[in-house]
Amino acid sequence: MQIKIVDLKAMAGQKARMRQVLMNTPKFHTWLNVYEPGQEDEMHCHNADQTFYLVAGECTMRFPDGTQAVMQPGQIALMPGGQFYQLANVTQEKVVLLGARTLSQEKSLKIDYETRKPIFYGDEKADRPEPTGTRILV
Repeated sequence: MQIKIVDLKAMAGQKARMRQVLMNTPKFHTWLNVYEPGQEDEMHCHNADQTFYLVAGECTMRFPDGTQAVMQPGQIALMPGGQFYQLANVTQEKVVLLGARTLSQEKSLKIDYETRKPIFYGDEKADRPEPTGTRILV
């Protein structure tokens, strides 16, 4: 496996709203999320433990009970799998988050809060095969 150094702030300055996978292995993947002002996710959870490290901006995390937490640069959210949340950028600055999850991207499921069913994109299916090697995608 090749080791790479990644400049997250420089990457975030290149594009508007994005999710870019940085590394994907059979047991772990990490990505960069950029939220423009006013952008937010739906309330959801994942089937794996994950972390979010706030690189830049101010990120609001909302929870099903109506509470919320505001992350500042340098803070990290430590989230066990199955915990529902919503990420939102309610500021006028970009939000840049580094995310990491304890499953490959292919095995990681995003689960909707309302239906409790996996959310899929395009033709993706829950029975995707496990990748066989390590990929650094930057």
